[in-house]
Amino acid sequence: MAQALLKATDIQKSFAGVQALKNVSLEIMPGEIHCLAGENGCGKSTLIKIISGVYQRDGGTLEFDGKTMDKFTPIDAITNGIQVIYQDFSVFPNLTVMENLAFNTELAAKRRIVSKKRMRQIAEEAVAKINFQVDLDALVGTLSVAEKQMVAISRALMFNAKLIIMDEPTTALTKKEVQALFDIILKLKEQGIAILFVSHKLDEVFEISERFTIFRSGELVVTGSTKDLDDKKFTFYMTGREFNDKTFVAENLTEQPILETRNLTLDGHFQDISLKLYGGEILGITGLLDSGRTELALSLFGIRPATGGAILRNGQEISIKTPQDAMKQKIGLVPEDRLSEGLFLPQSIADNIIIAEIEQLKTPMGIFDRKKRQEEVDHWVKEMALATPDANNASSTLSGGNQQRIVLAKWLACHPEVLILSGPTVGVDIGSKHDIHAILQQLARKTGMGIIIISDDLPEVLENCSRVLILKDGRIVHEAPTQEIDEKTIVSYMM
Repeated sequence: MAQALLKATDIQKSFAGVQALKNVSLEIMPGEIHCLAGENGCGKSTLIKIISGVYQRDGGTLEFDGKTMDKFTPIDAITNGIQVIYQDFSVFPNLTVMENLAFNTELAAKRRIVSKKRMRQIAEEAVAKINFQVDLDALVGTLSVAEKQMVAISRALMFNAKLIIMDEPTTALTKKEVQALFDIILKLKEQGIAILFVSHKLDEVFEISERFTIFRSGELVVTGSTKDLDDKKFTFYMTGREFNDKTFVAENLTEQPILETRNLTLDGHFQDISLKLYGGEILGITGLLDSGRTELALSLFGIRPATGGAILRNGQEISIKTPQDAMKQKIGLVPEDRLSEGLFLPQSIADNIIIAEIEQLKTPMGIFDRKKRQEEVDHWVKEMALATPDANNASSTLSGGNQQRIVLAKWLACHPEVLILSGPTVGVDIGSKHDIHAILQQLARKTGMGIIIISDDLPEVLENCSRVLILKDGRIVHEAPTQEIDEKTIVSYMM
Protein backbone atom coordinates (compact mmCIF):
# COMPACT_ATOMS: atom_id res chain seq x y z
CA MET A 1 0.00 0.00 0.00
CA ALA A 2 1.29 3.44 -0.96
CA GLN A 3 2.50 5.71 1.79
CA ALA A 4 0.41 8.78 2.59
CA LEU A 5 1.86 12.10 1.40
CA LEU A 6 0.24 13.97 4.29
CA LYS A 7 -0.77 12.37 7.56
CA ALA A 8 -2.23 14.63 10.24
CA THR A 9 -3.27 12.69 13.36
CA ASP A 10 -5.26 13.91 16.40
CA ILE A 11 -4.49 17.58 15.70
CA GLN A 12 -5.53 19.97 18.48
CA LYS A 13 -5.58 23.77 18.49
CA SER A 14 -7.09 26.33 20.87
CA PHE A 15 -7.36 30.12 20.79
CA ALA A 16 -7.92 31.99 24.05
CA GLY A 17 -9.44 28.91 25.65
CA VAL A 18 -11.72 28.14 22.70
CA GLN A 19 -10.88 24.79 21.10
CA ALA A 20 -10.84 25.26 17.32
CA LEU A 21 -9.69 21.69 16.52
CA LYS A 22 -10.44 18.65 18.68
CA ASN A 23 -8.28 15.66 17.74
CA VAL A 24 -8.95 15.88 13.99
CA SER A 25 -7.14 13.69 11.48
CA LEU A 26 -6.57 13.96 7.74
CA GLU A 27 -4.71 11.71 5.30
CA ILE A 28 -3.88 12.54 1.67
CA MET A 29 -2.22 10.21 -0.82
CA PRO A 30 0.22 11.33 -3.56
CA GLY A 31 -1.65 12.55 -6.66
CA GLU A 32 -5.00 12.44 -4.86
CA ILE A 33 -7.74 15.07 -5.12
CA HIS A 34 -9.18 15.25 -1.62
CA CYS A 35 -12.04 17.53 -0.57
CA LEU A 36 -12.07 19.10 2.88
CA ALA A 37 -15.58 20.36 3.62
CA GLY A 38 -17.46 21.91 6.50
CA GLU A 39 -19.49 24.96 7.38
CA ASN A 40 -17.83 28.28 8.14
CA GLY A 41 -16.10 28.13 11.52
CA CYS A 42 -15.73 24.33 11.50
CA GLY A 43 -11.91 24.43 11.67
CA LYS A 44 -10.94 23.99 7.99
CA SER A 45 -8.86 27.18 7.83
CA THR A 46 -7.17 26.44 11.16
CA LEU A 47 -6.00 23.03 9.92
CA ILE A 48 -4.76 24.55 6.64
CA LYS A 49 -2.67 27.06 8.59
CA ILE A 50 -1.22 24.30 10.75
CA ILE A 51 -0.29 22.23 7.68
CA SER A 52 1.31 25.28 6.04
CA GLY A 53 3.26 26.35 9.15
CA VAL A 54 1.30 29.55 9.90
CA TYR A 55 -0.01 28.11 13.20
CA GLN A 56 1.71 25.67 15.54
CA ARG A 57 -0.49 22.82 16.75
CA ASP A 58 -1.14 22.28 20.46
CA GLY A 59 -1.21 18.50 20.10
CA GLY A 60 -1.15 15.63 17.63
CA THR A 61 1.36 14.62 14.96
CA LEU A 62 1.99 15.82 11.42
CA GLU A 63 3.91 13.85 8.81
CA PHE A 64 4.66 14.95 5.25
CA ASP A 65 6.35 12.85 2.60
CA GLY A 66 7.55 10.39 5.23
CA LYS A 67 9.03 13.02 7.55
CA THR A 68 7.68 14.11 10.91
CA MET A 69 7.04 17.86 10.89
CA ASP A 70 7.71 19.35 14.29
CA LYS A 71 7.80 23.11 14.72
CA PHE A 72 8.08 24.55 11.24
CA THR A 73 7.46 27.82 9.40
CA PRO A 74 5.66 28.71 6.16
CA ILE A 75 9.09 28.76 4.48
CA ASP A 76 9.71 25.21 5.71
CA ALA A 77 6.34 24.14 4.33
CA ILE A 78 7.10 25.65 0.91
CA THR A 79 10.57 24.08 0.87
CA ASN A 80 9.01 20.67 1.53
CA GLY A 81 6.49 21.12 -1.30
CA ILE A 82 3.37 22.46 0.43
CA GLN A 83 1.64 25.39 -1.29
CA VAL A 84 -1.56 27.17 -0.27
CA ILE A 85 -3.68 29.25 -2.64
CA TYR A 86 -5.99 31.35 -0.50
CA GLN A 87 -9.25 32.96 -1.64
CA ASP A 88 -7.53 36.32 -2.23
CA PHE A 89 -4.67 34.49 -4.09
CA SER A 90 -2.07 36.66 -2.25
CA VAL A 91 -0.90 38.36 -5.44
CA PHE A 92 0.45 41.90 -5.83
CA PRO A 93 -2.09 43.83 -7.94
CA ASN A 94 0.31 46.72 -8.61
CA LEU A 95 3.01 44.43 -10.04
CA THR A 96 3.08 42.72 -13.43
CA VAL A 97 2.39 39.04 -13.97
CA MET A 98 6.10 38.53 -14.59
CA GLU A 99 7.08 40.28 -11.35
CA ASN A 100 4.51 38.31 -9.32
CA LEU A 101 5.84 35.03 -10.68
CA ALA A 102 9.55 35.76 -10.37
CA PHE A 103 9.54 37.79 -7.15
CA ASN A 104 9.82 34.86 -4.70
CA THR A 105 12.51 33.13 -6.74
CA GLU A 106 14.65 36.26 -6.76
CA LEU A 107 14.19 36.68 -3.00
CA ALA A 108 15.02 33.04 -2.30
CA ALA A 109 18.22 33.35 -4.36
CA LYS A 110 19.13 36.52 -2.37
CA ARG A 111 20.08 38.31 -5.57
CA ARG A 112 21.06 41.94 -5.21
CA ILE A 113 20.60 42.84 -8.87
CA VAL A 114 17.34 42.12 -10.66
CA SER A 115 17.58 40.90 -14.24
CA LYS A 116 14.42 41.42 -16.26
CA LYS A 117 15.60 38.88 -18.79
CA ARG A 118 16.00 36.25 -16.07
CA MET A 119 12.62 37.19 -14.52
CA ARG A 120 10.89 36.84 -17.89
CA GLN A 121 12.42 33.41 -18.41
CA ILE A 122 11.24 32.30 -14.94
CA ALA A 123 7.72 33.61 -15.65
CA GLU A 124 7.53 31.98 -19.09
CA GLU A 125 8.52 28.61 -17.63
CA ALA A 126 5.93 29.00 -14.85
CA VAL A 127 2.93 29.71 -17.11
CA ALA A 128 4.03 27.03 -19.58
CA LYS A 129 3.52 24.35 -16.91
CA ILE A 130 -0.27 24.81 -17.11
CA ASN A 131 -0.37 26.23 -20.65
CA PHE A 132 -1.61 29.57 -19.28
CA GLN A 133 -1.78 32.23 -22.01
CA VAL A 134 -1.33 35.69 -20.47
CA ASP A 135 0.47 38.99 -21.11
CA LEU A 136 3.42 38.82 -18.72
CA ASP A 137 3.68 42.62 -18.71
CA ALA A 138 0.05 43.15 -17.67
CA LEU A 139 -0.60 44.45 -14.15
CA VAL A 140 -2.18 41.67 -12.10
CA GLY A 141 -4.78 44.16 -10.84
CA THR A 142 -6.19 44.37 -14.37
CA LEU A 143 -6.71 40.60 -14.71
CA SER A 144 -9.96 38.71 -14.17
CA VAL A 145 -10.45 36.62 -11.01
CA ALA A 146 -9.84 33.43 -12.99
CA GLU A 147 -6.60 34.82 -14.46
CA LYS A 148 -5.36 35.87 -11.01
CA GLN A 149 -6.01 32.33 -9.85
CA MET A 150 -3.97 30.95 -12.74
CA VAL A 151 -1.11 33.26 -11.74
CA ALA A 152 -1.30 31.87 -8.19
CA ILE A 153 -1.29 28.26 -9.46
CA SER A 154 1.65 28.96 -11.80
CA ARG A 155 3.57 30.47 -8.90
CA ALA A 156 2.81 27.47 -6.67
CA LEU A 157 4.22 25.06 -9.24
CA MET A 158 7.54 26.91 -9.39
CA PHE A 159 8.58 25.47 -6.02
CA ASN A 160 8.24 21.77 -6.88
CA ALA A 161 4.88 21.53 -5.16
CA LYS A 162 3.80 18.08 -3.99
CA LEU A 163 0.61 19.27 -2.28
CA ILE A 164 -1.44 22.29 -3.33
CA ILE A 165 -4.17 23.43 -0.96
CA MET A 166 -6.91 25.43 -2.67
CA ASP A 167 -9.10 27.35 -0.21
CA GLU A 168 -12.60 27.90 -1.67
CA PRO A 169 -11.09 28.34 -5.16
CA THR A 170 -14.36 28.73 -7.09
CA THR A 171 -16.15 31.37 -5.00
CA ALA A 172 -15.94 34.15 -7.61
CA LEU A 173 -15.67 32.06 -10.79
CA THR A 174 -18.23 31.52 -13.53
CA LYS A 175 -19.23 27.96 -14.50
CA LYS A 176 -16.95 28.11 -17.54
CA GLU A 177 -14.02 29.27 -15.40
CA VAL A 178 -14.72 26.55 -12.81
CA GLN A 179 -14.53 23.92 -15.54
CA ALA A 180 -11.23 25.38 -16.78
CA LEU A 181 -9.89 25.22 -13.21
CA PHE A 182 -10.98 21.58 -12.89
CA ASP A 183 -9.13 20.77 -16.12
CA ILE A 184 -5.97 22.27 -14.60
CA ILE A 185 -6.46 20.29 -11.36
CA LEU A 186 -6.78 17.03 -13.32
CA LYS A 187 -3.54 17.84 -15.18
CA LEU A 188 -1.79 18.46 -11.86
CA LYS A 189 -3.05 15.08 -10.64
CA GLU A 190 -1.51 13.43 -13.71
CA GLN A 191 1.82 14.97 -12.67
CA GLY A 192 1.49 13.27 -9.24
CA ILE A 193 0.62 16.49 -7.38
CA ALA A 194 -1.94 16.07 -4.61
CA ILE A 195 -4.74 18.64 -4.26
CA LEU A 196 -6.57 19.46 -1.04
CA PHE A 197 -9.71 21.13 -2.37
CA VAL A 198 -11.54 23.11 0.32
CA SER A 199 -15.19 23.70 -0.54
CA HIS A 200 -18.75 23.48 0.74
CA LYS A 201 -20.37 23.19 -2.71
CA LEU A 202 -21.91 19.77 -3.24
CA ASP A 203 -21.64 19.66 -7.02
CA GLU A 204 -17.93 20.53 -6.93
CA VAL A 205 -17.15 17.93 -4.29
CA PHE A 206 -18.82 15.21 -6.35
CA GLU A 207 -17.26 16.28 -9.65
CA ILE A 208 -13.62 16.78 -8.74
CA SER A 209 -12.70 14.82 -5.61
CA GLU A 210 -11.94 11.14 -5.07
CA ARG A 211 -12.14 11.19 -1.27
CA PHE A 212 -13.59 13.63 1.21
CA THR A 213 -13.26 14.67 4.84
CA ILE A 214 -15.92 16.70 6.66
CA PHE A 215 -15.43 18.76 9.83
CA ARG A 216 -18.14 20.14 12.08
CA SER A 217 -17.52 22.39 15.11
CA GLY A 218 -13.81 21.59 15.13
CA GLU A 219 -14.28 17.82 15.04
CA LEU A 220 -13.86 15.16 12.38
CA VAL A 221 -17.31 13.89 11.36
CA VAL A 222 -16.52 11.51 8.51
CA THR A 223 -13.95 10.67 5.87
CA GLY A 224 -14.37 8.32 2.93
CA SER A 225 -14.81 7.80 -0.79
CA THR A 226 -16.85 10.40 -2.67
CA LYS A 227 -18.63 7.68 -4.63
CA ASP A 228 -20.30 6.58 -1.36
CA LEU A 229 -21.70 10.09 -0.79
CA ASP A 230 -24.98 11.65 -1.91
CA ASP A 231 -26.60 15.08 -1.44
CA LYS A 232 -28.57 14.17 1.68
CA LYS A 233 -25.63 12.48 3.43
CA PHE A 234 -23.32 15.36 2.57
CA THR A 235 -25.74 17.96 3.93
CA PHE A 236 -26.34 15.98 7.12
CA TYR A 237 -22.62 15.45 7.76
CA MET A 238 -22.00 19.18 7.20
CA THR A 239 -24.81 20.54 9.35
CA GLY A 240 -26.07 17.75 11.62
CA ARG A 241 -29.53 18.58 10.29
CA GLU A 242 -31.85 17.01 7.76
CA PHE A 243 -33.59 19.27 5.24
CA ASN A 244 -36.68 18.61 3.18
CA ASP A 245 -36.14 20.58 0.00
CA LYS A 246 -39.45 21.88 -1.28
CA THR A 247 -39.74 23.65 -4.59
CA PHE A 248 -41.38 27.05 -4.17
CA VAL A 249 -44.90 27.42 -5.52
CA ALA A 250 -46.28 30.96 -5.64
CA GLU A 251 -49.59 31.47 -3.86
CA ASN A 252 -52.08 34.36 -3.79
CA LEU A 253 -50.34 36.47 -6.43
CA THR A 254 -51.45 40.06 -6.87
CA GLU A 255 -53.61 40.66 -9.93
CA GLN A 256 -51.35 43.44 -11.20
CA PRO A 257 -47.54 43.54 -11.22
CA ILE A 258 -46.06 45.42 -8.27
CA LEU A 259 -42.91 46.07 -10.33
CA GLU A 260 -42.60 46.21 -14.10
CA THR A 261 -39.99 47.28 -16.61
CA ARG A 262 -40.62 48.16 -20.24
CA ASN A 263 -37.66 48.10 -22.64
CA LEU A 264 -35.31 49.01 -19.81
CA THR A 265 -31.82 49.75 -21.13
CA LEU A 266 -28.42 50.56 -19.67
CA ASP A 267 -26.09 51.39 -22.53
CA GLY A 268 -23.26 48.88 -22.83
CA HIS A 269 -24.82 46.41 -20.38
CA PHE A 270 -28.41 45.42 -21.22
CA GLN A 271 -31.12 46.38 -23.70
CA ASP A 272 -34.92 46.27 -23.88
CA ILE A 273 -35.51 44.34 -20.65
CA SER A 274 -39.26 43.93 -20.11
CA LEU A 275 -40.31 42.00 -17.03
CA LYS A 276 -43.19 41.77 -14.57
CA LEU A 277 -42.98 40.92 -10.88
CA TYR A 278 -46.13 40.08 -8.95
CA GLY A 279 -46.63 40.32 -5.19
CA GLY A 280 -46.13 36.90 -3.57
CA GLU A 281 -43.83 35.75 -6.38
CA ILE A 282 -40.14 34.87 -6.45
CA LEU A 283 -38.78 35.64 -9.91
CA GLY A 284 -35.43 34.18 -10.95
CA ILE A 285 -33.02 35.96 -13.29
CA THR A 286 -29.96 34.06 -14.48
CA GLY A 287 -27.19 34.35 -17.04
CA LEU A 288 -23.44 34.24 -17.37
CA LEU A 289 -21.24 36.80 -15.63
CA ASP A 290 -21.31 39.29 -18.53
CA SER A 291 -25.01 38.83 -19.36
CA GLY A 292 -26.10 42.09 -17.71
CA ARG A 293 -27.79 40.41 -14.73
CA THR A 294 -25.82 42.29 -12.04
CA GLU A 295 -26.18 45.65 -13.80
CA LEU A 296 -29.95 45.10 -14.04
CA ALA A 297 -30.14 44.79 -10.24
CA LEU A 298 -28.09 47.97 -9.84
CA SER A 299 -30.36 49.87 -12.25
CA LEU A 300 -33.54 48.77 -10.47
CA PHE A 301 -32.04 50.12 -7.25
CA GLY A 302 -30.74 53.37 -8.74
CA ILE A 303 -27.02 52.69 -8.31
CA ARG A 304 -26.54 52.63 -12.10
CA PRO A 305 -29.61 54.45 -13.46
CA ALA A 306 -31.08 53.07 -16.68
CA THR A 307 -30.44 55.12 -19.80
CA GLY A 308 -33.70 54.15 -21.50
CA GLY A 309 -37.05 52.46 -21.02
CA ALA A 310 -39.43 52.69 -18.07
CA ILE A 311 -39.89 51.32 -14.53
CA LEU A 312 -43.41 51.02 -13.09
CA ARG A 313 -44.59 50.46 -9.52
CA ASN A 314 -48.18 49.28 -9.16
CA GLY A 315 -48.90 50.42 -12.71
CA GLN A 316 -47.46 53.93 -12.29
CA GLU A 317 -44.27 54.99 -14.06
CA ILE A 318 -41.57 56.07 -11.60
CA SER A 319 -38.06 57.53 -11.78
CA ILE A 320 -35.25 55.69 -10.00
CA LYS A 321 -32.03 57.66 -10.28
CA THR A 322 -30.63 57.01 -6.78
CA PRO A 323 -30.92 54.33 -4.08
CA GLN A 324 -32.99 56.84 -2.10
CA ASP A 325 -35.52 56.91 -4.95
CA ALA A 326 -35.72 53.10 -4.80
CA MET A 327 -36.13 53.05 -1.03
CA LYS A 328 -39.00 55.55 -1.25
CA GLN A 329 -40.67 53.08 -3.59
CA LYS A 330 -40.13 50.33 -0.95
CA ILE A 331 -37.51 48.53 -3.04
CA GLY A 332 -34.55 46.89 -1.26
CA LEU A 333 -31.34 45.38 -2.66
CA VAL A 334 -29.14 42.68 -1.16
CA PRO A 335 -25.97 43.20 -3.27
CA GLU A 336 -23.71 40.55 -4.76
CA ASP A 337 -20.70 41.59 -2.67
CA ARG A 338 -21.99 41.87 0.88
CA LEU A 339 -18.51 42.63 2.26
CA SER A 340 -17.87 45.83 0.31
CA GLU A 341 -21.41 46.85 -0.68
CA GLY A 342 -23.81 45.41 1.90
CA LEU A 343 -22.10 45.85 5.27
CA PHE A 344 -19.95 48.19 7.33
CA LEU A 345 -17.79 45.32 8.60
CA PRO A 346 -15.97 47.18 11.42
CA GLN A 347 -19.30 48.49 12.74
CA SER A 348 -21.52 46.56 15.12
CA ILE A 349 -24.14 44.03 14.09
CA ALA A 350 -26.74 46.32 15.67
CA ASP A 351 -25.68 49.40 13.70
CA ASN A 352 -25.70 47.46 10.43
CA ILE A 353 -29.24 46.21 11.12
CA ILE A 354 -30.76 49.62 11.80
CA ILE A 355 -28.76 51.80 9.38
CA ALA A 356 -31.35 51.80 6.58
CA GLU A 357 -34.24 52.71 8.93
CA ILE A 358 -32.36 55.14 11.13
CA GLU A 359 -34.73 58.05 10.35
CA GLN A 360 -37.69 55.98 11.55
CA LEU A 361 -35.99 55.46 14.92
CA LYS A 362 -36.14 59.13 15.86
CA THR A 363 -38.70 60.75 18.15
CA PRO A 364 -40.99 63.55 16.83
CA MET A 365 -38.38 65.92 18.29
CA GLY A 366 -35.70 64.39 16.03
CA ILE A 367 -33.87 62.66 18.88
CA PHE A 368 -32.56 59.13 18.37
CA ASP A 369 -34.74 56.71 20.35
CA ARG A 370 -32.27 54.27 21.92
CA LYS A 371 -34.98 52.09 23.48
CA LYS A 372 -36.72 51.68 20.13
CA ARG A 373 -33.36 50.93 18.52
CA GLN A 374 -32.63 48.18 21.03
CA GLU A 375 -36.09 46.65 20.56
CA GLU A 376 -35.58 46.63 16.79
CA VAL A 377 -32.11 45.05 17.06
CA ASP A 378 -33.33 42.38 19.52
CA HIS A 379 -36.25 41.55 17.22
CA TRP A 380 -34.10 41.02 14.12
CA VAL A 381 -31.33 39.11 15.93
CA LYS A 382 -34.02 36.68 17.09
CA GLU A 383 -36.00 36.69 13.82
CA MET A 384 -32.92 35.96 11.69
CA ALA A 385 -31.41 33.54 14.25
CA LEU A 386 -28.11 35.44 14.19
CA ALA A 387 -25.37 33.42 15.89
CA THR A 388 -23.92 36.10 18.13
CA PRO A 389 -23.63 36.48 21.91
CA ASP A 390 -23.70 40.27 21.62
CA ALA A 391 -25.19 42.46 18.85
CA ASN A 392 -22.61 45.13 19.72
CA ASN A 393 -19.85 42.91 18.31
CA ALA A 394 -18.36 43.93 14.97
CA SER A 395 -20.08 42.41 11.93
CA SER A 396 -16.68 41.10 10.82
CA THR A 397 -16.77 38.58 13.70
CA LEU A 398 -19.57 36.59 12.04
CA SER A 399 -19.49 33.86 9.38
CA GLY A 400 -20.54 34.58 5.79
CA GLY A 401 -24.00 33.12 6.35
CA ASN A 402 -24.63 35.27 9.40
CA GLN A 403 -23.32 38.37 7.63
CA GLN A 404 -25.82 37.72 4.84
CA ARG A 405 -28.59 37.49 7.42
CA ILE A 406 -27.60 40.93 8.72
CA VAL A 407 -27.98 42.38 5.21
CA LEU A 408 -31.39 40.71 4.93
CA ALA A 409 -32.43 42.01 8.34
CA LYS A 410 -31.36 45.54 7.38
CA TRP A 411 -33.77 45.58 4.46
CA LEU A 412 -36.60 43.68 6.11
CA ALA A 413 -36.55 46.26 8.92
CA CYS A 414 -37.56 48.83 6.26
CA HIS A 415 -40.62 46.70 5.28
CA PRO A 416 -39.92 46.58 1.53
CA GLU A 417 -42.55 45.44 -0.93
CA VAL A 418 -39.93 44.48 -3.52
CA LEU A 419 -36.68 42.77 -2.53
CA ILE A 420 -33.91 42.15 -5.08
CA LEU A 421 -31.14 39.72 -4.14
CA SER A 422 -28.01 39.39 -6.28
CA GLY A 423 -26.14 36.14 -5.58
CA PRO A 424 -27.92 35.74 -2.22
CA THR A 425 -25.96 32.70 -1.03
CA VAL A 426 -22.51 33.19 -2.59
CA GLY A 427 -19.88 32.07 -0.07
CA VAL A 428 -22.57 30.88 2.35
CA ASP A 429 -22.41 27.41 3.92
CA ILE A 430 -25.09 24.79 3.33
CA GLY A 431 -27.02 25.26 6.57
CA SER A 432 -27.27 29.03 6.20
CA LYS A 433 -28.17 28.61 2.53
CA HIS A 434 -31.18 26.45 3.39
CA ASP A 435 -32.20 28.90 6.14
CA ILE A 436 -31.99 31.92 3.82
CA HIS A 437 -34.06 30.13 1.18
CA ALA A 438 -36.69 29.28 3.80
CA ILE A 439 -36.84 32.93 4.91
CA LEU A 440 -37.34 34.15 1.33
CA GLN A 441 -40.06 31.62 0.58
CA GLN A 442 -41.86 32.53 3.79
CA LEU A 443 -41.66 36.25 2.97
CA ALA A 444 -43.24 35.70 -0.44
CA ARG A 445 -46.00 33.44 0.90
CA LYS A 446 -46.92 35.26 4.12
CA THR A 447 -46.24 38.94 3.41
CA GLY A 448 -46.99 39.15 -0.30
CA MET A 449 -43.55 40.59 -0.97
CA GLY A 450 -42.29 40.40 -4.55
CA ILE A 451 -38.78 38.92 -4.65
CA ILE A 452 -36.20 38.79 -7.43
CA ILE A 453 -33.29 36.33 -7.10
CA ILE A 454 -30.44 37.03 -9.51
CA SER A 455 -28.09 34.06 -9.51
CA ASP A 456 -26.08 31.65 -11.64
CA ASP A 457 -26.65 28.92 -9.03
CA LEU A 458 -29.22 27.04 -11.12
CA PRO A 459 -30.42 24.64 -8.37
CA GLU A 460 -31.05 27.73 -6.21
CA VAL A 461 -33.12 29.35 -8.98
CA LEU A 462 -35.10 26.20 -9.80
CA GLU A 463 -35.86 25.42 -6.16
CA ASN A 464 -36.86 28.90 -5.02
CA CYS A 465 -38.37 30.68 -8.02
CA SER A 466 -41.70 30.20 -9.76
CA ARG A 467 -40.48 31.78 -13.02
CA VAL A 468 -37.05 32.30 -14.55
CA LEU A 469 -35.75 34.85 -17.05
CA ILE A 470 -32.54 33.92 -18.89
CA LEU A 471 -30.22 36.75 -19.98
CA LYS A 472 -27.56 36.55 -22.65
CA ASP A 473 -25.54 39.48 -24.02
CA GLY A 474 -27.79 41.93 -22.19
CA ARG A 475 -31.11 40.62 -23.52
CA ILE A 476 -33.80 38.25 -22.29
CA VAL A 477 -33.48 35.17 -24.49
CA HIS A 478 -36.05 32.96 -22.74
CA GLU A 479 -38.69 33.01 -20.02
CA ALA A 480 -40.37 29.97 -18.48
CA PRO A 481 -42.04 28.65 -15.32
CA THR A 482 -39.33 26.79 -13.38
CA GLN A 483 -41.53 23.66 -13.33
CA GLU A 484 -41.24 23.51 -17.11
CA ILE A 485 -37.47 23.88 -17.47
CA ASP A 486 -34.32 22.13 -16.23
CA GLU A 487 -30.66 23.01 -15.71
CA LYS A 488 -29.51 21.61 -19.04
CA THR A 489 -32.06 23.70 -20.98
CA ILE A 490 -31.18 26.86 -19.05
CA VAL A 491 -27.46 26.36 -19.78
CA SER A 492 -28.19 25.88 -23.47
CA TYR A 493 -29.89 29.31 -23.58
CA MET A 494 -27.12 30.93 -21.48
CA MET A 495 -24.36 29.63 -23.75
